[in-house]
Amino acid sequence: MSAPTRNRRRRRTPVLPIAALLLLVLVLGFVLGRMTAPGGGAHGQNAAAKEPPQMPDWVTADLLPQNKYSRPGTALTQVNGIVIHYVGNPGTTAQQNRDYFAGLATTHATSASSHFVIGIDGEIIQCVPLDEVAYCSNNRNYDTISIECCHPGEDGQFTQETYDSLVRLTAFLADYYGLERADIIRHYDVTGKLCPLYFVEHEDAWAQFKDDVFR
Repeated sequence: MSAPTRNRRRRRTPVLPIAALLLLVLVLGFVLGRMTAPGGGAHGQNAAAKEPPQMPDWVTADLLPQNKYSRPGTALTQVNGIVIHYVGNPGTTAQQNRDYFAGLATTHATSASSHFVIGIDGEIIQCVPLDEVAYCSNNRNYDTISIECCHPGEDGQFTQETYDSLVRLTAFLADYYGLERADIIRHYDVTGKLCPLYFVEHEDAWAQFKDDVFR
């Protein structure tokens, strides 16, 4: 005879209520989205989808024509930082650098542009709207605003007028977008390129610049 079988009570697997399960999925989706979004770290919450500010009258808008070489029209959906550059062409003006960017639509020589160019006399030209991508900061093009600065000499040091305008513009943008000291970076901090040269070779001057922006 076969051994008698035992009647075993089946244990039920606990099931999360549907509402709790949906909430868990939503929370996980949000966390993963923050981790994978560009600049989605500690400072990645600053200005997602925020409308660009009304620029003050000390900034002149001279926007580039839309073209794939310097103003592609790609949406800049968040601003997690500001990248400072120098033009690398001693003695050139803000207008000349702006016109160089515009000319790329015809020459196709490279892809380059910046949201702003600051001249040796402190004039500021806006080249690209703040809700569009500029081609200036490599892999940080898609979550930062770029500022190019003119300079009189090979050492890349800015005139006092350029410096003052850079501090003023950076402070204005940092305040609007809720950026912190660590969110103001150099092109050097993105790729290792010696740009802006003077601020790379003089770390004390770079630290002082940040002090002046956030004073």
